[in-house]
Amino acid sequence: MINVYELSRVFYDPQRGQINAVNRLSFTAEKGQILGLLGPNGAGKTTTLRILATLLDPTSGHATLNGFDVVKEPEKVRASLGFLSSTTGLYPRLTPEETLRFFGQINGMEKMQLKQRIDELITEFGITEYARVRCEKLSSGMKQKVSIARALVQYPPVLVFDEPTVGLDVIAAAQTMKTILEYKKRGKCIIYSTHIMSEVEKLCDRIAIIHKGSLQALGSMEDLRKQTGKRYLEDIFFSLMETDHDSVQNDMLM
Repeated sequence: MINVYELSRVFYDPQRGQINAVNRLSFTAEKGQILGLLGPNGAGKTTTLRILATLLDPTSGHATLNGFDVVKEPEKVRASLGFLSSTTGLYPRLTPEETLRFFGQINGMEKMQLKQRIDELITEFGITEYARVRCEKLSSGMKQKVSIARALVQYPPVLVFDEPTVGLDVIAAAQTMKTILEYKKRGKCIIYSTHIMSEVEKLCDRIAIIHKGSLQALGSMEDLRKQTGKRYLEDIFFSLMETDHDSVQNDMLM
């Protein structure tokens, strides 16, 4: 569903010069699986996700999502993608119902199909009581439910979650992860990017660890354990931060 090959993105800073935010990155993500994207701040995760979402063009390399090229077919890519990040905002004066209708309309959904989908999502996420309350008056947990529903409104085959539990309490975070697992069961291809390693261990079938724009390792938890000799993801992560990424990439890339 997602194929990233030799993807690079270079920025130029007047003081620091050339910055390789993403450096020849390659990975795949499959239908019915969750790929965890893990790395420290500045690793290139968000830049990679913005390229996949057609918000940035790559400097070199290419990527396809649901069979569509992110540069050549951006509209088809966007129609195939539900994207949620911690910085994704809601229009404060719109209600959850109005928010879902707006995003369904801009994704070209037909009126009756959209009405049915809105009803499904409001019920599925327990938003019924708040469906006509302005988003600015909702709790952080309820806002997150609306944000996730917004990303799902056109029922896209590919979902990207970038730090989806930031700022949530334990219960709201658990509900968010439960929802993500449910959509995995429905056959969605999911990328899950976070700094919370316990969430990655619980949710992800495969994990891509990125540092300084380059792929350090890619595989299941068992693959990473065999590679590093470490059991826990946190220990695996810090071990790879100290390892020459070229040798690890050659061993682990699948």
